[in-house]
Amino acid sequence: MLNRSALILRYKEPAVQWINEADPSADGPEITLENVNEERTVYLIDEEAADTPDQVRNWIKANFRLLFESELNGWYVDPDLWPRKLTLGLFDEWFTVECHTVIFDTVGRPIVDDGL
Repeated sequence: MLNRSALILRYKEPAVQWINEADPSADGPEITLENVNEERTVYLIDEEAADTPDQVRNWIKANFRLLFESELNGWYVDPDLWPRKLTLGLFDEWFTVECHTVIFDTVGRPIVDDGL
């Protein structure tokens, strides 16, 4: 069992709308809420930051910009395409935060940072 908790951001409709409107090429099919939430990034945080919902919320308040930029960069590397103000309010409009506090490593080999 790992001494971490996992956060997963689930997109809401306003974020999906932004993804579709910000696309400079707009050649492909529209992204849907279902599509965007099929495969999500998992963010590992200190297990003590997730003991209670209030602690998770405090961690989000302190780190929402890092999460927000990571998600936006996954769609468009050019920050000129991003919303001008990345606020906690906008983060809350765009994402639902899931927290998972029990993380089992079933592989049995060292975890290696691939440098991303």
